Amino acid sequence: MKELVWTRQLLPAVSRFAAQPFLTDTGSGTTTTYGEHASRVLKLADALRTQLGVQPGDRVAVMALNSGAYEEIYHAGLLGAAVVNPLNLRFAPRELSHVLSDSATKVVFVDAWFAGVIDGVREAAGVTQVVLIGEGDVPCDARYEDLLAAGEERLPAEPEEEDAGLLMYTGGTTGLPKGVLLTQRNLMLTAYHIGMTVRVERDDRYLVQVPMFHAASMGALIAMPTTGGQLVTVPVFDPAGVMAACETHACTNTIMVPTMLAMTFAHPDYTPARMSSLTRLTYGASPMPRPVLERLRTDLPHLQLFQGYGMTESAALVSCLLPEDHAREEKLASAGRPVQGTVVTIRSEDDVALPPGEVGEVCVQGGQFMREYWRRPEETAEAFRGGWYRSGDAGYLDDEGYLYLVDRTKDMIVSGGENVYSTEVEQVLAAHPAVAQVAVIGVPHDLYGEAVHAVVVLKPGVEVTDVELVEHAKGLIAGYKVPKSVSFRADPLPLSGAMKVLKRELRAPYWEGRERAVN
Repeated sequence: MKELVWTRQLLPAVSRFAAQPFLTDTGSGTTTTYGEHASRVLKLADALRTQLGVQPGDRVAVMALNSGAYEEIYHAGLLGAAVVNPLNLRFAPRELSHVLSDSATKVVFVDAWFAGVIDGVREAAGVTQVVLIGEGDVPCDARYEDLLAAGEERLPAEPEEEDAGLLMYTGGTTGLPKGVLLTQRNLMLTAYHIGMTVRVERDDRYLVQVPMFHAASMGALIAMPTTGGQLVTVPVFDPAGVMAACETHACTNTIMVPTMLAMTFAHPDYTPARMSSLTRLTYGASPMPRPVLERLRTDLPHLQLFQGYGMTESAALVSCLLPEDHAREEKLASAGRPVQGTVVTIRSEDDVALPPGEVGEVCVQGGQFMREYWRRPEETAEAFRGGWYRSGDAGYLDDEGYLYLVDRTKDMIVSGGENVYSTEVEQVLAAHPAVAQVAVIGVPHDLYGEAVHAVVVLKPGVEVTDVELVEHAKGLIAGYKVPKSVSFRADPLPLSGAMKVLKRELRAPYWEGRERAVN
């Protein structure tokens, strides 16, 4: 009997909470109730078919800042009107053109910030309709509110559990981005996992500050809307806007990557009181520097902390470090234990399951994993070789089943035959009081193959030499892991749309004209 489809999740919530506030959009200053949200979603679903000719299964892209409209497009698609293709806001024109043509997307929703970008690639990508969200004198074929006004409150035919729900393109760490096809079943299982682990609840006012195109937004997009809680969206992350939203709307729950937390703490107007309404916070997506975690625990001691680990292919969540785990100092370096129904194993290069404590590739089984890489059957088969999803992350399990991530396999440095995990070195350097940001990469070395190199951004008004940083590291890690060189940047480290450091950009100048064994 069917259950794991969006229709069975959203409509009962609307029936129970029709008059309750659903979403406050700080960009537009509007608040909609659950009933108003459902009305707009149904009209949009109808207009997609009657006004734009979109059929179930067709791909519809969105390139916009966070907003109530973005949430409506997601929900109309998941009700069965279309397959939503959320576009990374930092895609270059070449990447955008590839994603739109590869997905055969004909309709793109944009706001004024990105209308010019889409206009520049639409002809080459084969886009036929561009719909403008909000106001602006920019290129478009239709306007969002006009589209809704032309629609009727008509529910699309209910999708099946294995029908496509979302087509999310990865950031393209090597080559061009590839599409991750997530089914209704994948997404609804993720909603259950989020509800059971990182806890989204009826009395939450959930602050949406992670970009909605990213899988880390699943809590806001598909979990919170089933609870009767309220969403509060900021158009884009900035520390001042986040603090103002917390103060104005008494936000109780959110997700932030470590970089966002560090930027907030560094803001001149930051005080703990401005974020004191928060009672639960999930972090993840990149390693948490210990100084940032300690600042968080000191400034907001009442805060329940969760660490989530996952990837786009898993519709966001694989494992979670719970608040009670944060009370165990020896577990703070872990990514927690697998969520319900999910199995993690560590496997060697020759595909043998490894015992606790031994480092290998993190491999996972779970119903939340994608159906396929879009139009890439060979890569899909390789990703699920032997019935396990091959994550590309290096890690190990302890004897209690906690997962420890030591690096991305592509970021691991092989120096003189020794494996150096960049995250371990970064944690050590990040503990130095002068360091604001650090990334560790492998650079070419004639004798060792690769040498450990640190790229450092210093805190304002603080000075330290490369020699001092190397000496700091020598007392904390083995000699072969200590950076052989350090470079300083005045600008912040380059970040992806998901606020992850783009190490490939940092490596590129060093490896120009050379071939690296792992890219």
